[in-house]
Amino acid sequence: MAPRLTPLVASLPATVPFVGPETGERARGVPFRARLGANESVFGPSPKAIAAMAEAAAVAWRYGDPEAHDLRAAVAAHHGVGPENIMLGEGIDGLLGYLVRMLVTPGTPVVTSLGTYPTFNYHVTGYGGVLRAVPYNGDATDPLALATAARESGAPLVYLANPDNPMGGWHSAGMISALIAALPEDAVLCLDEAYADFAPPEAIPPIDVSEPRVIRMRTFSKAHGLAGARIGYAIGHADLIAAFDRVRNHFGLGVMAQAGALAALSDRRWLAEVVARVAEGRARLGEIAAARGLRALPSATNFVTIDCGRDGAFARRVLAGMIARGVFIRMPFVAPQDRCVRISVGRPAELAIVAQALPAALDEAERATRHA
Repeated sequence: MAPRLTPLVASLPATVPFVGPETGERARGVPFRARLGANESVFGPSPKAIAAMAEAAAVAWRYGDPEAHDLRAAVAAHHGVGPENIMLGEGIDGLLGYLVRMLVTPGTPVVTSLGTYPTFNYHVTGYGGVLRAVPYNGDATDPLALATAARESGAPLVYLANPDNPMGGWHSAGMISALIAALPEDAVLCLDEAYADFAPPEAIPPIDVSEPRVIRMRTFSKAHGLAGARIGYAIGHADLIAAFDRVRNHFGLGVMAQAGALAALSDRRWLAEVVARVAEGRARLGEIAAARGLRALPSATNFVTIDCGRDGAFARRVLAGMIARGVFIRMPFVAPQDRCVRISVGRPAELAIVAQALPAALDEAERATRHA
């Protein structure tokens, strides 16, 4: 007998927002030589975070503090806000799911950018929301068009990633402020700042927790190198933050994740070192692209989007060629941005593999295109 799914779930197609590199490795039968498609920090966590997690492993028989009291207080102090303005969760992905559950019911319009981070769309669709996707303007999201779409549709929720995934670009704090000012009074802007640690200061507006229309998402997955620990946080007005307690998994954060994040937050020297190494890696990826006449788009993240110079079909051939050569990268775009591929920053040895594999993949794609 088939399970009695809800009508909404039964109507949805099976969806996997991201296919992990492990799936590709199982299909190929060998590991990737370079794992550069998930925007993980190959430089790893702070040694202090590793030590803290190792120590916490001895008490892994315990559930994590459901209030994440110590970490919540430390994050709040770091940002100069109160603990009532911070909510911890299972990465930004988990927090997005809770936020959508709080604001979206079947038929609710929700505004986002066409081709941006797909997990947000996954949650919206899963709760029956109706996506209104605004096209990119060139290779950048269009903040003021998002506000217009929110006013026209009556959407209670608007999503913007700044810096953007998958393109890597960013908007100024002034543009973000203009977007907030243009929003309807009863709409909430979810400002996904997963890559804020890599961004120039002018891209990140000051935090104002008195503004009830904005909730900002940060993570320990990127610059802090704790993607596998699954821990992120939201910053916002106390009333909106308090609403998370009505729907969240109160035991979602384990003791090791909380200990690692707390130690990582305190190690500013390690964070600065990682940010510097990422900047060097972005520059190297730009050189690799330029050596073949390709353009690397400006990036304020730990990845570089490379314009392959043709169309989506050509870029998919390049992607397949890189995968065949043991280099895991991604092409998470929609047309016309699907002419690009996205490569996470790696260590020098991994970038040397990219420098070797990319020209061969391009040559192969060009031959296949000529004979198509």
